[in-house]
Amino acid sequence: MAADQKSTGNAGLAIGSGSRVTRGGVRAVLLLGVLVSLFPFYWLVVMASGTTQDIFQYPPKLIPGPHLLDNMGRVLDTVDFFGSLFNTVVVSVLGTALVLFFDSLAAFAFAKYEFPAKKLLFGSLLLTYMIPAQLSLVPQFVTMAEFGWAGSLKALIIPGAANAFGIFWMRQYAQNSLPDELLDAGRIDGAGFFRLYWQIALPLFRPALAFLGIFTFIGLWNDYIWPLVVMIDPDKVTLQVALANLNALYNTDYSLVMAGALMSVVPLIIVFLFGARHFLRDLAAGATKM
Repeated sequence: MAADQKSTGNAGLAIGSGSRVTRGGVRAVLLLGVLVSLFPFYWLVVMASGTTQDIFQYPPKLIPGPHLLDNMGRVLDTVDFFGSLFNTVVVSVLGTALVLFFDSLAAFAFAKYEFPAKKLLFGSLLLTYMIPAQLSLVPQFVTMAEFGWAGSLKALIIPGAANAFGIFWMRQYAQNSLPDELLDAGRIDGAGFFRLYWQIALPLFRPALAFLGIFTFIGLWNDYIWPLVVMIDPDKVTLQVALANLNALYNTDYSLVMAGALMSVVPLIIVFLFGARHFLRDLAAGATKM
């Protein structure tokens, strides 16, 4: 009996030590992943705080230099940073808001309602997602010119007010997370389509909306080709187009370019951290309720 208890205790100790080793290995892998993910940003800080000669020297410097504020000041002197930043914020915020509204509204209809040619329409929508965006640049520019929107921020906001990926993503989420019983209860109370969407579906969509919002905001913030094509007025260009002017034809100051890139990415990091926190919180709350 004593021998059995001793063997059981030894087995328990072995299992406990094995689980601790496993947890330690998982934490080590996660820490390594964090360091690998953060290194490009750290390297950007190193290059932005040095000189062009520092960037090309071998072996490379791994410690930030003393010129970060000087390089940032030169960026402000070279391009209209705050004007282009304002344009980018307007386009990104309004464009993201429109995408979240129209994509979630269309996804709600595709997920929970039956109507003629529903599958055909959804399939056609997915086909548009497979068309490269570069193929639509010329016809889209012609359309904006006919509307008189070429050179206006409306040309950057309205064409992307809804997209196939967002509708597909929200539809899949609605099918899995929105119970039909809630909608039936709302219909019994006399709620119509929009009231069901606004008061029942939309609150349950928050985790998916947080992800889609981050994804859309980053895409609009970093967009370069379409603003370069359609924005004729240099006073209305977005941040990425303005920062492209830091590249000289024959002699580019790469420390200046990296400082501009660092200044443009900081707002994105803030938005990502804020959105990711809400995404994880809402996702955990939904899992607890389920």
